Amino acid sequence: MRKLSFLVSTLLFATKVVVGAAPGAGAAPGDTVTTTVEKAIENLPVAAEDSAGYNISRFKHWTDPDQDGCSTKAEVLISEATTPPAVDRWCTITGGAWHSYYDKKDHDGAGSLHVDHLVPLAEAWRSGASAWTDEERERYANDMADPRVLAAVSATEKRKKGDRDPARWEPSDDSADCRYIAEWAAVKGRWKLSVDETELAALQNMVVECQTEEITYELAL
Repeated sequence: MRKLSFLVSTLLFATKVVVGAAPGAGAAPGDTVTTTVEKAIENLPVAAEDSAGYNISRFKHWTDPDQDGCSTKAEVLISEATTPPAVDRWCTITGGAWHSYYDKKDHDGAGSLHVDHLVPLAEAWRSGASAWTDEERERYANDMADPRVLAAVSATEKRKKGDRDPARWEPSDDSADCRYIAEWAAVKGRWKLSVDETELAALQNMVVECQTEEITYELAL
């Protein structure tokens, strides 16, 4: 449902659509880009990564932007449940069921799940977020406007992934690779993040095994 509502809102409220190409100098936040995964990967800026100055505290995360008493983490768990959980007035989540697409595993209850930043916070920092304002980093860390940014996945998978990019980590379930790199390209494109040479090569090698797919994302910056 979250994916459907995102696509509908994109179509209704986009101010400009850039088709099949990298967003130009005149592209602004709120503009949308529609392209193929291959072209999205090709259009990502290439730059060396730099971890200097990174600390997770530079990204204020699991906030409550809509002030409804549920943190972003809880909101993702609630929205991605395949069987809705019970949620009390303190936003305590009980029951429910989830599917982790990284490893194709189903979970009863949220206890064995973590909410993952598809492009990890440390990777975002290395790829351009070090130059953002604190407010921009907070927006990224709690971005629910695009359902690809955050995902409820098996805790074991999140621990294995850590802050690695596709050159150093792939989902345990091979059938998830195409979805993973499509979402990676969309999130990096949305937030104008760069890729390094080895990351780009990995993405290009993986995408040749995937069917041609069109993706749309809205520019956040």
